[in-house]
Amino acid sequence: MKVLMFNGSPNPKGCISTAFDIAAQELADAGIESEQVMVGNKDIRGCIACGRCRELGRCVFDDLVNKCAPKLDEAGGIIIGSPVYYGNPNGTILSFMQRLFYSSTVDLRMKVGASIVSCRRGGNSASFESLNQFFGINGMPTVPSTYWNDVHGFTADDVYADEEGVQTVRNLARNMAFMMRAIADARATHEVPEKNKVLFTNFIR
Repeated sequence: MKVLMFNGSPNPKGCISTAFDIAAQELADAGIESEQVMVGNKDIRGCIACGRCRELGRCVFDDLVNKCAPKLDEAGGIIIGSPVYYGNPNGTILSFMQRLFYSSTVDLRMKVGASIVSCRRGGNSASFESLNQFFGINGMPTVPSTYWNDVHGFTADDVYADEEGVQTVRNLARNMAFMMRAIADARATHEVPEKNKVLFTNFIR
Protein backbone atom coordinates (compact mmCIF):
# COMPACT_ATOMS: atom_id res chain seq x y z
CA MET A 1 0.00 0.00 0.00
CA LYS A 2 1.22 3.46 -0.88
CA VAL A 3 0.21 7.08 -0.40
CA LEU A 4 1.19 9.81 -2.86
CA MET A 5 1.75 13.26 -1.38
CA PHE A 6 1.71 16.21 -3.78
CA ASN A 7 3.45 19.20 -2.22
CA GLY A 8 2.20 22.49 -3.63
CA SER A 9 4.66 24.64 -1.69
CA PRO A 10 7.62 26.18 -3.53
CA ASN A 11 9.68 25.53 -0.39
CA PRO A 12 10.82 21.87 -0.20
CA LYS A 13 11.55 22.32 3.51
CA GLY A 14 8.53 24.45 4.40
CA CYS A 15 5.39 24.00 6.47
CA ILE A 16 3.71 21.56 4.10
CA SER A 17 6.81 19.39 3.96
CA THR A 18 6.82 19.30 7.76
CA ALA A 19 3.16 18.28 7.84
CA PHE A 20 3.86 15.61 5.23
CA ASP A 21 6.78 14.28 7.31
CA ILE A 22 4.46 13.94 10.30
CA ALA A 23 1.85 12.11 8.20
CA ALA A 24 4.51 9.92 6.57
CA GLN A 25 5.79 8.78 9.96
CA GLU A 26 2.30 7.76 11.07
CA LEU A 27 1.73 5.93 7.80
CA ALA A 28 5.08 4.17 8.13
CA ASP A 29 4.16 3.07 11.64
CA ALA A 30 1.05 1.51 10.09
CA GLY A 31 3.15 -0.25 7.46
CA ILE A 32 2.19 2.04 4.58
CA GLU A 33 4.75 3.55 2.22
CA SER A 34 4.53 7.18 1.15
CA GLU A 35 6.13 9.26 -1.58
CA GLN A 36 6.31 13.04 -1.60
CA VAL A 37 6.30 14.78 -4.99
CA MET A 38 7.39 18.41 -5.14
CA VAL A 39 5.04 20.40 -7.34
CA GLY A 40 5.09 23.99 -6.08
CA ASN A 41 8.62 24.74 -7.29
CA LYS A 42 8.02 23.43 -10.82
CA ASP A 43 6.93 25.28 -13.95
CA ILE A 44 3.40 23.89 -14.42
CA ARG A 45 1.11 25.60 -16.91
CA GLY A 46 -2.66 25.44 -16.65
CA CYS A 47 -5.08 23.37 -18.72
CA ILE A 48 -5.99 24.92 -22.09
CA ALA A 49 -9.03 22.65 -22.63
CA CYS A 50 -7.66 21.34 -25.94
CA GLY A 51 -9.10 17.86 -25.36
CA ARG A 52 -6.05 16.11 -26.79
CA CYS A 53 -5.70 14.00 -23.65
CA ARG A 54 -8.81 12.08 -24.72
CA GLU A 55 -6.97 11.09 -27.91
CA LEU A 56 -3.49 10.61 -26.46
CA GLY A 57 -4.29 9.14 -23.04
CA ARG A 58 -2.01 11.77 -21.50
CA CYS A 59 -1.68 15.54 -21.33
CA VAL A 60 -0.41 17.25 -24.46
CA PHE A 61 2.13 19.15 -22.30
CA ASP A 62 4.76 16.58 -21.38
CA ASP A 63 5.92 17.65 -17.94
CA LEU A 64 5.54 16.52 -14.31
CA VAL A 65 1.84 15.82 -14.87
CA ASN A 66 2.56 12.94 -17.26
CA LYS A 67 5.37 11.66 -15.06
CA CYS A 68 3.02 11.43 -12.10
CA ALA A 69 0.00 9.96 -13.90
CA PRO A 70 1.25 6.33 -13.72
CA LYS A 71 1.90 6.76 -9.99
CA LEU A 72 -1.85 7.18 -9.42
CA ASP A 73 -2.41 3.56 -10.39
CA GLU A 74 -0.11 2.15 -7.71
CA ALA A 75 -1.32 4.46 -4.94
CA GLY A 76 -4.22 3.67 -2.63
CA GLY A 77 -4.25 7.14 -1.12
CA ILE A 78 -3.50 10.70 -2.24
CA ILE A 79 -2.72 13.74 -0.08
CA ILE A 80 -2.60 17.22 -1.61
CA GLY A 81 -0.83 19.93 0.35
CA SER A 82 -0.61 23.67 -0.21
CA PRO A 83 0.20 26.89 1.59
CA VAL A 84 -2.46 29.60 1.51
CA TYR A 85 -1.95 32.32 -1.11
CA TYR A 86 -4.48 35.16 -0.92
CA GLY A 87 -7.06 32.88 0.67
CA ASN A 88 -6.54 30.14 -1.93
CA PRO A 89 -4.20 27.22 -2.66
CA ASN A 90 -1.01 27.92 -4.57
CA GLY A 91 -1.86 28.34 -8.27
CA THR A 92 0.80 25.82 -9.29
CA ILE A 93 -0.77 22.94 -7.37
CA LEU A 94 -4.20 23.81 -8.79
CA SER A 95 -2.87 23.77 -12.36
CA PHE A 96 -1.10 20.49 -11.67
CA MET A 97 -4.08 18.73 -10.10
CA GLN A 98 -6.55 19.98 -12.70
CA ARG A 99 -4.42 18.67 -15.56
CA LEU A 100 -3.46 15.46 -13.77
CA PHE A 101 -6.98 14.42 -12.81
CA TYR A 102 -8.47 15.49 -16.15
CA SER A 103 -5.90 13.81 -18.41
CA SER A 104 -5.27 10.63 -16.42
CA THR A 105 -6.97 7.41 -17.50
CA VAL A 106 -6.50 5.78 -14.07
CA ASP A 107 -9.70 4.73 -12.29
CA LEU A 108 -9.50 6.62 -8.99
CA ARG A 109 -12.73 5.28 -7.50
CA MET A 110 -12.33 4.06 -3.91
CA LYS A 111 -8.80 5.37 -3.62
CA VAL A 112 -8.84 7.66 -0.57
CA GLY A 113 -7.95 11.34 -0.59
CA ALA A 114 -7.12 14.12 1.84
CA SER A 115 -5.74 17.64 1.74
CA ILE A 116 -3.54 19.57 4.15
CA VAL A 117 -3.09 23.34 4.09
CA SER A 118 -0.78 25.67 5.95
CA CYS A 119 -1.24 29.32 6.72
CA ARG A 120 0.33 31.98 8.85
CA ARG A 121 -3.02 33.26 10.02
CA GLY A 122 -6.11 32.90 7.75
CA GLY A 123 -7.52 31.55 4.50
CA ASN A 124 -7.10 27.92 5.47
CA SER A 125 -10.74 26.82 5.32
CA ALA A 126 -11.32 28.10 1.78
CA SER A 127 -8.09 26.51 0.56
CA PHE A 128 -8.94 23.23 2.28
CA GLU A 129 -12.36 23.09 0.59
CA SER A 130 -10.85 23.95 -2.78
CA LEU A 131 -8.39 21.05 -2.69
CA ASN A 132 -11.03 18.59 -1.48
CA GLN A 133 -13.04 19.19 -4.66
CA PHE A 134 -10.75 16.85 -6.58
CA PHE A 135 -11.84 13.79 -4.63
CA GLY A 136 -15.62 13.63 -4.79
CA ILE A 137 -15.82 14.10 -8.55
CA ASN A 138 -13.49 11.11 -8.99
CA GLY A 139 -15.33 8.74 -6.64
CA MET A 140 -12.68 9.04 -3.93
CA PRO A 141 -13.73 8.88 -0.25
CA THR A 142 -12.33 11.83 1.69
CA VAL A 143 -10.43 10.92 4.85
CA PRO A 144 -11.62 12.68 8.03
CA SER A 145 -9.62 13.75 11.05
CA THR A 146 -10.39 15.46 14.35
CA TYR A 147 -10.35 18.95 12.84
CA TRP A 148 -9.87 20.50 9.42
CA ASN A 149 -6.45 19.52 8.16
CA ASP A 150 -4.47 22.70 8.57
CA VAL A 151 -1.29 23.71 10.34
CA HIS A 152 -0.36 27.23 11.35
CA GLY A 153 3.01 28.89 11.16
CA PHE A 154 5.39 30.98 9.11
CA THR A 155 8.36 28.60 9.25
CA ALA A 156 8.66 24.83 9.24
CA ASP A 157 9.59 24.84 12.93
CA ASP A 158 6.42 26.78 13.73
CA VAL A 159 4.37 23.80 12.64
CA TYR A 160 5.66 21.67 15.51
CA ALA A 161 4.54 24.39 17.93
CA ASP A 162 1.00 24.05 16.58
CA GLU A 163 0.23 21.05 18.76
CA GLU A 164 -3.38 20.75 17.67
CA GLY A 165 -2.38 20.95 14.01
CA VAL A 166 0.21 18.19 14.51
CA GLN A 167 -2.38 16.08 16.28
CA THR A 168 -4.85 16.64 13.44
CA VAL A 169 -2.31 15.50 10.83
CA ARG A 170 -1.43 12.41 12.87
CA ASN A 171 -5.08 11.44 13.25
CA LEU A 172 -5.60 12.05 9.54
CA ALA A 173 -2.78 9.64 8.65
CA ARG A 174 -4.08 6.99 11.04
CA ASN A 175 -7.58 7.27 9.59
CA MET A 176 -6.16 7.08 6.07
CA ALA A 177 -4.30 3.86 6.91
CA PHE A 178 -7.49 2.37 8.35
CA MET A 179 -9.61 3.34 5.35
CA MET A 180 -7.07 2.02 2.86
CA ARG A 181 -6.97 -1.32 4.65
CA ALA A 182 -10.76 -1.46 5.03
CA ILE A 183 -11.30 -0.76 1.33
CA ALA A 184 -8.65 -3.32 0.37
CA ASP A 185 -10.44 -5.92 2.50
CA ALA A 186 -13.78 -4.98 0.96
CA ARG A 187 -12.39 -5.36 -2.56
CA ALA A 188 -11.56 -8.99 -1.73
CA THR A 189 -15.22 -9.82 -1.25
CA HIS A 190 -17.12 -7.05 -3.04
CA GLU A 191 -16.80 -5.44 -6.44
CA VAL A 192 -16.41 -1.70 -6.78
CA PRO A 193 -19.88 -0.29 -7.59
CA GLU A 194 -20.57 -0.13 -11.30
CA LYS A 195 -20.36 3.40 -12.62
CA ASN A 196 -23.39 4.60 -14.56
CA LYS A 197 -22.84 6.14 -17.95
CA VAL A 198 -21.62 9.70 -17.52
CA LEU A 199 -24.19 12.23 -18.69
CA PHE A 200 -23.02 15.68 -19.74
CA THR A 201 -25.57 18.45 -19.35
CA ASN A 202 -25.35 22.21 -19.34
CA PHE A 203 -28.73 22.99 -17.67
CA ILE A 204 -29.97 25.01 -20.63
CA ARG A 205 -32.52 22.33 -21.58
